[in-house]
Amino acid sequence: MKLLQGAWFVASKDVAYLLRRRETILWTFVMPIVFFYFIGTITGGFGSTADRRTPLAVRGGTNGGFLIDELMRRLGAQQYDVVRPDTDEAFEKVTRRLTIPDPPAPHVTFTAAALAGQQQILTFEHSGDPLGGDYDQVRIARAVYEVVADLAVVRMNGQTADPSSFATLAAMPRALTLSVTSAGKRLVPPLGFEQAVPGTMVMFTMLVLLTSGAVTLVVERDQGLLKRLASAPISRGSVVLGKWGARLALGLVQIVFAMIAGTVLFKMHWGSALPMVLVVMTGWAAFSAGLAVVIASVTHTAAQTAGLGVLATQLLAALGGCWWPIEITPPWMQKLALAVPTGWTMDALHKLVNFGDPPAVAIPHVVALTAGALVLGWIGTRVFKYQ
Repeated sequence: MKLLQGAWFVASKDVAYLLRRRETILWTFVMPIVFFYFIGTITGGFGSTADRRTPLAVRGGTNGGFLIDELMRRLGAQQYDVVRPDTDEAFEKVTRRLTIPDPPAPHVTFTAAALAGQQQILTFEHSGDPLGGDYDQVRIARAVYEVVADLAVVRMNGQTADPSSFATLAAMPRALTLSVTSAGKRLVPPLGFEQAVPGTMVMFTMLVLLTSGAVTLVVERDQGLLKRLASAPISRGSVVLGKWGARLALGLVQIVFAMIAGTVLFKMHWGSALPMVLVVMTGWAAFSAGLAVVIASVTHTAAQTAGLGVLATQLLAALGGCWWPIEITPPWMQKLALAVPTGWTMDALHKLVNFGDPPAVAIPHVVALTAGALVLGWIGTRVFKYQ
């Protein structure tokens, strides 16, 4: 009982101190959101556009007739958010740009020229990732070909090409329909915020605990605070347990905040196994807290501690799949990820959150993280120094 009482006293004081530090507040509550947005936005460009509208600047074709209206409607169906900038400078600032040719004469519209058999060449320009530009070309070409195909059908039926004939054609029942459903468990790796939110959360939990959490221990040792604590009627085990518990509490605060922020700000869905997700993240926080105590005990200066903490975090984050889905890497890297604690955590999160596996699938990951936390706790008890 005295062990737990002493540990609770140390942990409660430490948590209050850690949460008041400006650097802790910055890296616990501010920077994760910045990284959520930055990494999620960048990596989201490689994912599905089914639920995301893409800005497309259109120049020309103003008052061009109903064919232009049909084209705009088809572009909207391809998840484009069509905008018409007022100036050339504003037009050039948009990543995706579509130029519609001007009519040959002021009184001739784009539609009239096209129906008269005059060739109309639309020009698409894209700034940025070439792969994304190729995909945009496919989507825009599809919108154009749909208009051309409907025009051919209307004429083949002997009808006059006008808005009513296009509306009649659109209302006709389709002889052939395509129904797309999942053939089983999702196998596509998570992208966008599905990857960025869990990955950043795992990385920043370790980063904060191995820097702020560990550095404060070194500072307390250098300033003689731990030496004064040694003279108090609190056992060594209580002190180490309290220091570990304070960092565990800090990690849990950061995890809960990150999950709430990811849900509210970035529409992150944590799947049907949320309780097991919390268990996994608790195990991760316990592991990181134990590692923070060990690092603080084996380093001599705050600079050494911070440098080692940052280096360890970046290395483990890269190897464990915090920066990108480990499923897109070669098989040998996927196997290597399962040899590091960040890989255990991310693998469990992907299975529970993104692939819809049952909670029991994460039991080995929880056991591994718990065992690692216990081993680090045992090591921390023995290497912990008061001075």
